[in-house]
Amino acid sequence: MNLFTRTFSKIFKSSNQQELDKIQNIIEAINNQEKDVKALTEADFKEKTFNFKKNAQNGSLNIEEIIPESFALVREAAKRTLGERHYNVQLAGGLILHNGKIAEMKTGEGKTLVSTLPSYLNSLTGKGVHIVTVNDYLAKRDSAWMGEVFNYLGVSTGCITNDLDDVERKKNYNNDITYATNNELGFDYLRDNMKYELTEMVQRSHNFCIVDEVDSILIDESRTPLIISGRFEDKTTLYVTSNEFIRHLQKNDYELDEKNKNAILTDLGIDKIEKLAIQKKLLKNNNFYDPANLNLVHHVNQALKANLLFRKDTDYIVREEKCKL
Repeated sequence: MNLFTRTFSKIFKSSNQQELDKIQNIIEAINNQEKDVKALTEADFKEKTFNFKKNAQNGSLNIEEIIPESFALVREAAKRTLGERHYNVQLAGGLILHNGKIAEMKTGEGKTLVSTLPSYLNSLTGKGVHIVTVNDYLAKRDSAWMGEVFNYLGVSTGCITNDLDDVERKKNYNNDITYATNNELGFDYLRDNMKYELTEMVQRSHNFCIVDEVDSILIDESRTPLIISGRFEDKTTLYVTSNEFIRHLQKNDYELDEKNKNAILTDLGIDKIEKLAIQKKLLKNNNFYDPANLNLVHHVNQALKANLLFRKDTDYIVREEKCKL
């Protein structure tokens, strides 16, 4: 039975073994680069990174072509800065992560060091790399620890923690490699989608991500929804201003539908409101119906109906200083 099992395994290899067989040649190619890389100075490392970035970002270089050399550079940089040299099994883990797959490693087998390999390679595109950790402590520790390797190579690192303001967050996201927890990344994404201006957003486009403790983050943590709400805004001034705008309108500036209690601005009315809004410095993008003016449109429409279609003590009453329909 044991003989049959061994024979069967040689003929029909497991999917994991098939993956490892595919990357064995790449690992040999990385090892073949080691002698040449050892002869480089620190300035040579940075120059190579600069040229990789330039060529990758202008489209003349596909990063897949430089996997052996880039991994060899990272291994030598780690050896010089941290005194740690990637083993073949760690090179294999880095290749698996680069291909978007899960690499299972036991505690103490150097997961943090493994992440430097695909992180460096994918940072060369200039589109950013995110490394996701389970807490702020690990994000800070790993960004400082592995940052020594990345700095030697000539790539920048950042770290997102709970105590940063938007200016600092944007600065850290714009680094080549950014460490953060899944919560910080998730909430920043939600907050960015609530911003009114693109320039206010802190995250850039999402390119390549490595998740540490993937089972914890993608299974356990994902069961807890991220919920966020916008800050309360005092729109009292906008109510008053919108009401003033309506008083400048004439009959040809709007159309009334008294049956359905609706009022619509004509083209003449829109032009007049836009000019008034510009005077008050409220209009954005010189277009009343631009999405950026959503609040203004709502308040003007409500003011239009309130002034022209609703009559006190008929359509509404005021009781205890509150309007009741």
